[in-house]
Amino acid sequence: MSSRPPIIINRLDAERLQRLIDAASDRDRFVADLLEAELERGEVIDPEDIPEDVVSMNSQVQFTDLTRGRQMIRTLVYPHALAATEDGLSVMAPIGASLIGLRIGDTIDWPLPDGGEATLRIDAILWQPEREGQFHR
Repeated sequence: MSSRPPIIINRLDAERLQRLIDAASDRDRFVADLLEAELERGEVIDPEDIPEDVVSMNSQVQFTDLTRGRQMIRTLVYPHALAATEDGLSVMAPIGASLIGLRIGDTIDWPLPDGGEATLRIDAILWQPEREGQFHR
C-alpha cells in the first residue's frame, strides 16, 4: 500500500475487532488479515480520549472512493449489526476495514480481494459515539 496514514483506535473497539479477527472464517481471512495489520500499527487509546475527527466503530462517515469518483455516507458497524443499520458498512468488508482509525482529510490506498486497489478519502464524520459521550457502544 502506498498511502497508510497513522491511525487511532478506541481500546474497546480494538478488543472487539481482535475477537472478530480471531474468529474469522477462511472466507473472511483476506479482510481479517488486513484489519489485524491495522490494529498492530494503530495507536490504541481509551474511548474517552478519541479525537472527534477519528473514525471509530459505529461512526457515520462521509467518504469518497477516489478510484471510482463516488462519495458515500455509511455507518461503520460490526457484522452482527449490519441488518439493523440502514446505511451500514461492515468492518469485515474490504472498504469497511480501511476506514477504522482514519481522520477527516486522510487518504488511504487499500487492497481489494480481486487484486485491485481503492483510494479512499475521509470527508466528514457525521456522527461519532465518543463525541456523543457513548463510550461503550
